[in-house]
Amino acid sequence: MERKDNQSPQDETARILVEFLEVAITSIVVLKGIYPPGAFERRKYMNLVVHTARHPELRDYIHSAVSGLLPFIKKGLVERVAVIFFDSDNNPMERFMFKLAVDQSCGSNVKEADLEFSLRSFFIKLPVIESATKVLPQNCRWEITAYFRSLPQEISSKNEGLWLPTDTKQWQQPPLITPIKSMSSQPLSVQLYLEHPSVYEPKP
Repeated sequence: MERKDNQSPQDETARILVEFLEVAITSIVVLKGIYPPGAFERRKYMNLVVHTARHPELRDYIHSAVSGLLPFIKKGLVERVAVIFFDSDNNPMERFMFKLAVDQSCGSNVKEADLEFSLRSFFIKLPVIESATKVLPQNCRWEITAYFRSLPQEISSKNEGLWLPTDTKQWQQPPLITPIKSMSSQPLSVQLYLEHPSVYEPKP
């Protein structure tokens, strides 16, 4: 991770968070086994062995989607980031949800080592939750969706323009939630949990 001395605490935290989300989302996709193992290669991140996509389109989709959130995270606009898996009829089956909060009032320097130590635990916890996830059917798909606290008044950069309103189907009933991991290290807090449709959810 390259640190830039002229960044505010919020900017530095947002940069660390975006890097974390890119690796974490890739790890979730690997966990779900949508692609063959050969679609990924190993690399080091936070002194852990993680995966990165070999295929340029897959790698660029994850990178550009998450990087496009950076200006919004800096402004405190992003509430949640989800990795959603759909069946062949585009019905959501499973959501990995990251709930984010960056303290906009924090004026002290970010202790990057503390943030890294806290965020590392997510990668250690992810494989443990595999038994609680659903087996995906053939011809399923997935996407990254962001939920905003409020929409920006104007688009000020090319990256911001990458995010568009979605018509993704939503569940009508509150989902079943399985907590995975949470952390809080000033000025950042992150919660990761798994969502499945309620037993009362109307059948599509």
